[in-house]
Amino acid sequence: MKIVKVSGKDKRHKVFVYALSTCAWCKKTKKFLEDHGIEFEYVDVDLCSKEDIAAIRSELEKRGAPMSFPLIIIDDNIQILGFKEDELKGALGV
Repeated sequence: MKIVKVSGKDKRHKVFVYALSTCAWCKKTKKFLEDHGIEFEYVDVDLCSKEDIAAIRSELEKRGAPMSFPLIIIDDNIQILGFKEDELKGALGV
């Protein structure tokens, strides 16, 4: 699985994004995080192997999250489904 790390000056939170490479909302989410200097990691699920997609599906099922994108996981306990700028700002304190 190819996980991409995007460096940022704000490292207060552990942020992981499940995304699709072709999804406009996923791109907006990544841009939002970059624009606010937030360090994060992401995986473009549509570019993963079938085995990796199965592993991701299993992980999301354990979290009770749907296979919908973007899915942002903050500090392993906050889940935000979709690009919701206000929720992201509140959760990340920006």
